[in-house]
Amino acid sequence: VTAVTVTLMSFPGQTWEKVLSKVKKAVVFMDDRCSESLHWNGGAALLFEAGARNIKQFSSFEAGGQNEPKAVFVVSTVLKGKTADIIKDIISFSHFQYCVVFTTVPHSIHLLANNVTTDLEGNPVFDQFEEKLCEWMGDMNYTAEVMHAPVVFAPLTQQFHLLPAFSEIFPLLEVDLEAINEKRPEKKRFGSLMDVDMHSLPPELQIQIKSLASALSALFEFIGTREESFSVGPMSRLIAGELASHPQAKNRRKSAPNKASIVFIDRTLDLTGAVGHHGDNLVEKILSVLPQLPGHVTDIQVDMLELTHLKKTADTKGILAPGCLAQNQSATARLLWETMLVAKQKEAVMEVRRQLVEAASKENLPIKMSLGRVTAEQLCSYVQLFRDSWGALESHSGVLQLGLAAAQALRHPALPRWDACLAFERLLLQALGDSDLAEVLKQLLPIIKSSESGTDSSELSVDDLLVLLVYVYSVAKEACPGGADKEKHVEKVENELIGALTLRLTRQTSLSPLLQEITGVSGPEELTVEHTHSVLENMFETLRGVSHARDHLKNFSSVYTPSDGAHQATYRPLLKQVLEEIFHPDRRECPDVEHMSGGLTDLLKTGFSMFMKVTRPHPSDHPLLFLFLVGGVTPSELRLIREVVSTHKSGTQVLVMSTRLLRPSDVPHLLFSTDRLKPDIGV
Repeated sequence: VTAVTVTLMSFPGQTWEKVLSKVKKAVVFMDDRCSESLHWNGGAALLFEAGARNIKQFSSFEAGGQNEPKAVFVVSTVLKGKTADIIKDIISFSHFQYCVVFTTVPHSIHLLANNVTTDLEGNPVFDQFEEKLCEWMGDMNYTAEVMHAPVVFAPLTQQFHLLPAFSEIFPLLEVDLEAINEKRPEKKRFGSLMDVDMHSLPPELQIQIKSLASALSALFEFIGTREESFSVGPMSRLIAGELASHPQAKNRRKSAPNKASIVFIDRTLDLTGAVGHHGDNLVEKILSVLPQLPGHVTDIQVDMLELTHLKKTADTKGILAPGCLAQNQSATARLLWETMLVAKQKEAVMEVRRQLVEAASKENLPIKMSLGRVTAEQLCSYVQLFRDSWGALESHSGVLQLGLAAAQALRHPALPRWDACLAFERLLLQALGDSDLAEVLKQLLPIIKSSESGTDSSELSVDDLLVLLVYVYSVAKEACPGGADKEKHVEKVENELIGALTLRLTRQTSLSPLLQEITGVSGPEELTVEHTHSVLENMFETLRGVSHARDHLKNFSSVYTPSDGAHQATYRPLLKQVLEEIFHPDRRECPDVEHMSGGLTDLLKTGFSMFMKVTRPHPSDHPLLFLFLVGGVTPSELRLIREVVSTHKSGTQVLVMSTRLLRPSDVPHLLFSTDRLKPDIGV
């Protein structure tokens, strides 16, 4: 571990220092995205240790008490519109005389949000907001401060950071390109997503992308690093370009002592890996079957009832605060979490058992050692040994929560569906090589029509079917290249699928949260056949775009290896292909990994290259490589990255960043019910 990476690990915590220095004796109001970042940086304990009186949700229905004169607001949004209204509401129902507002959106982007194109001296937008705060508090002599703090990093492990504030960013698809082109004159329409430039995007998305680039720039600033940016895919290209031309970055690159490469990769280029159930990873299953923590994108709720002698009844429901996966307090729990996140499932459950046994023996609890297969019952029985010793429970609470998470996932009634999906994906992958897309899609018809009788626990839900559809379309193009007549055939089958799904949806007794989002209604009684039909038509239009996502790539145009008679057809992760290309000993030029530079110097280089040899920057040039997966990464991909890096013994340290840690069901949400062009920036 180099000095740079040590500094890097302290960066997320460092961004919170500014906030912590202001919270003494204050009521803190914080939005969900910032709370999630805090959660992985030490949680509410950090604020209370710094002297905060209380922490509340950032909502118009909250306020400070009679004797609470100081407030601190922490938000991930632009300080206008909705966000400003909520702050005003909270202040008007409180008795504050001192307000501090932190936003993760820098001042330069506030200028953009207010249509100011010139660079102004100082921070006029923040100054104006300070005046408003005093007005709302009711006295211009009260104190108000407004400042920027990039509290957007959530370190899940030392090598892997999430940015919860950007969890809804997702690379654009064909349908989004059509929406952009609709608003442009005929002659100025874009031929492909690769042609779309920053200025043609809606302002909300520009603000998101610029905020993301600015947060990364702050990170490189902190670790004193000059970065070379590379991209694979259209959205990555926009973000990398934005980082390369970031105003603060230019000065940094002149003087920074360290060097790094950052490679952005679009998730849409490989959705097979995002929805597939082939990961063999414990955390993927925990994230998929256990309920999410309210307001969080990543973490889940662990039922803590088993640490007590309470019986599971209607009365005991919800009386205990849930446990979770983010265990910042104990080093042992942190290491266990890291193993669970990146190891294969079998290794992970063995390690969970080993840590529970070790904790029990440290506390002299009567543990019965058992070898062989690890079962959920066995893990539970170990956890329950701690029930009667409050001291033991407290000192090992991190490991106990992770142990319970593992046990509750392994015995969860929805787990058989995971294996059913996996089996079906394997069949589909083989079938794609043997027949055309229409034939493969036909195989989904009987499963859609077998309405849920509720007897078979491995029977697929509509949510599972949507995930399988994404799986099929994500490999369809290279597996079954079709002509025009084939396309007509596919369309016919698609219409049959739409019909069958419409029938099944309108007959549901209830709708899952995902289906409520996609259809925009809360229950099946509100679903008309027409509405369902048009929602599904849009869904298939999006899916067709998914199958064309790799069209512009030369080397990475396929994630599918057909069967050669001796071996079955296989899925070849795009991430693995990109990394093998980057670490190839010959340092080959790769047309798909595009270098983004900050402008003029590049033009000069091309002029000189007639006379002298100019070597183009390559991602493997520097000892530190950041991989930024735009749109999410799965736990098993984290293992894959680790494996490829260690096989190539390149000596490069690889750090992974992403917008979210994916479960298969996140992908239909991001594809079918997220407004990718207009993210919510709080205005």
